Amino acid sequence: MTETPLWRAVSALGTRDPATPLWRGVIVLRVTTLLFALGSFVVHYDGYANKWLAWTSFGLMTVWTIVSSVFYARPSSRWPWLVGVDLLLTVALMFTSAWILTTAQFDANVPLITTVWAAVPPAAAGTRFGAVGGVLAGLVVSVVTGLVRWRFDVDVARDGFLLTASGFVIGLAATMARRSADALTRALRMEAATAERERLARSIHDSVLQVLARVRKRGAEFGGEAAELAKLAGEQEIALRALVTTEPTHPSENGTTDLRAALQLLATPSVQVSTPAGEVQLPEHVTSELVAVAREALSNVEKHAGEDAHAWVLLEDLGTEVVVSVRDDGPGIAPGVLERAAAEGHLGIAESIKGRVRDLGGSAALDTAPGQGTEWEVKVPVAARGKR
Repeated sequence: MTETPLWRAVSALGTRDPATPLWRGVIVLRVTTLLFALGSFVVHYDGYANKWLAWTSFGLMTVWTIVSSVFYARPSSRWPWLVGVDLLLTVALMFTSAWILTTAQFDANVPLITTVWAAVPPAAAGTRFGAVGGVLAGLVVSVVTGLVRWRFDVDVARDGFLLTASGFVIGLAATMARRSADALTRALRMEAATAERERLARSIHDSVLQVLARVRKRGAEFGGEAAELAKLAGEQEIALRALVTTEPTHPSENGTTDLRAALQLLATPSVQVSTPAGEVQLPEHVTSELVAVAREALSNVEKHAGEDAHAWVLLEDLGTEVVVSVRDDGPGIAPGVLERAAAEGHLGIAESIKGRVRDLGGSAALDTAPGQGTEWEVKVPVAARGKR
């Protein structure tokens, strides 16, 4: 496939973490909270009970700030276990406050050695795991704060609420960013595929399709074996046009496929397919079953209506239900033929079609008479779009 600016944009979106701006925010938050912790360390240093442990704890905070910032800055090293280590190390440093602060400092509500630096893991967990991860990390830090101070008062509750709320909000933002990026990638990929199909259609129209059309026309004029070649050329022309103009039928994110596009591939010189302009999205298994029903009906036309018969496939999306009609101009079926076949145990295509549609929660009706052709009308309720 030709590399176009649109495809390059799709590739760039696919390799970039949509939450990268949030990770940068986590790094900035970690550095600024470390500076705040340094100020608190300087102010309360003289009153600490264990100054050596205080220096050790703050040194570890500084080293981890540098290490974690380096890893969080690179998309390839934002491992889930790294966020877990971040949370565990923060909790361990918070517990050292029990030996660093004096009883008087605890009574005076002096900040723990980690102070606001402990707010970073909930933000990192929210960015990496979403809202649930942010809330759980916030709850862990909140509980540890209460355990270290050995009390749960209004201040601890307030800090806990802010920690869990910040983790939730950041996690929600990260989730929305990733979903939006996925939706944009899918839209750009579809647009790029459509543009590529249009380019191929123009190229094929100027070469292969024109040759096939000329073979079909000239072969029909000569007759004989040339006419047979002309018929084959016409079939290939129609099939090729359908391939380069029809949207892909790959399942979407929610497991649906476009019935309109799938039915358009049934078009041949003797089969005309009419569909709505927009997509008709149905669960993948529903689409495959309805296409199979249409194929069975067309196969019946080919077997019993003769080579010169024509068929028409019509798709309608009525909102409350989807209707697929298959009609032909063959000789039709005489009254009592189907009933006698059923009595003799020959279920045939008729019962096969009705059984398929019945499994989808829909209905299938056959309208035929001698000399008036045959028409199948298959109705599937919209509720089947979500039925697995």
